[in-house]
Amino acid sequence: LRQISQRTINTASRRQFENRVPEKQKLFQEDNGIPVHLKGGVMDALLYRVTMGLTVFGTAYVVYELLVASMPKKQK
Repeated sequence: LRQISQRTINTASRRQFENRVPEKQKLFQEDNGIPVHLKGGVMDALLYRVTMGLTVFGTAYVVYELLVASMPKKQK
């Protein structure tokens, strides 16, 4: 049993992965007018838009809450 578990662990670590660093370097260093934080593709654009949306919503909410907190409540 011990040899079987060691064998599966050892063979899994021997897998070779293709080195894709040079092609990623070409992609990110290409001068095509796209900002570097959007060169990764659709997921980068989606994450950027979600982050910007949350930032705008959060800022608007904070300003609203500050305005509500600055108004005195009416006494009955």
